[in-house]
Amino acid sequence: MEKTNWNPGTLLGISGQYWKTCTLHAAVKLDIFTTIGDEAMSGSTVAEKINADADAVGRLLNALAALGLLEKKVDTFLNIDAVGRFLRKDSKTYLGYMILHHHHLVASWSKLDQAVLTGKPVRTRSSFNDESVREAFLMGMFNNAMLQAPHLVETFDLSACQNLLDMGGGPGTYAIHFCLQNPQLNAVVFDLPTTQPFAEKTIAQFGLRDRISFMAGNYVTEAIKGRYDVVWMSHILHGEGPLDCRDMIQKAAATLTSGGMLLLHDFILDDTRDGPLFPTLFSMNMLLGTPEGRSYTEQELVDMMKQAGLSDIQRAPYCGPTESGILSGKKTT
Repeated sequence: MEKTNWNPGTLLGISGQYWKTCTLHAAVKLDIFTTIGDEAMSGSTVAEKINADADAVGRLLNALAALGLLEKKVDTFLNIDAVGRFLRKDSKTYLGYMILHHHHLVASWSKLDQAVLTGKPVRTRSSFNDESVREAFLMGMFNNAMLQAPHLVETFDLSACQNLLDMGGGPGTYAIHFCLQNPQLNAVVFDLPTTQPFAEKTIAQFGLRDRISFMAGNYVTEAIKGRYDVVWMSHILHGEGPLDCRDMIQKAAATLTSGGMLLLHDFILDDTRDGPLFPTLFSMNMLLGTPEGRSYTEQELVDMMKQAGLSDIQRAPYCGPTESGILSGKKTT
């Protein structure tokens, strides 16, 4: 990793980085980019459309232009191409829900020192009782997966597999794309009952109700029914402590047929624990919000997979946009 030239400028820059963050969050929350759409628009027009103070909107638009998210022409503002693709609600590749989820985490991140002193979380799952918070999280996870899944599924040859379990699969995004990539494949999405309506709606939208079913349950506390050629575990280990992760991997491995494959997708730390950057930061995010959740090193995950009786464990060449990685292991007995 290239070393930063730390000086007053770079130190104050990282200290005030949240100013940029909050500017983006406010623009997404106010739906500025969707409001501007395809046309150049004046600040006063934007303010009128969102029913906001004209002077304050003008300051926000100029800051967004300074960040490079808007293009300013005289007294009008225009979305750049990337903003049109990722920050407009009418785009199929919209990332705004995940940005809103990040916005909802800001309050807890401001208390990181408290979490470090106590070793305990400072936010609770009760915040998900708020419909807007829950929607941002679920839709953010869905949109992120939709951006990654079409390319990720090409990493693995599942042409000889018949049955896949998407463990903790939420709306079933990865199960959907694994099935689209492999016409012979059937899948089961295993997750909490509250996720079922969202999953079934999404599965139906892709015309896969005859190949993908939903199984309600808790993957931490309950046994898993069925036998599978592939078990896919994406971004569920980081929410749990080491003992629960070990048990989850063992339960998943126990469902595999002989020669079956377990795929672990998560934010994987280097064995030195000081990189990559996003997994190190995400581990702190888990400190803020869970009793025992964290990012795990590659060696820790490999050891858990070996303990579950898996062999031929390999790191896939895939690297996600937020530095996620994938480990695969096979059941040989």
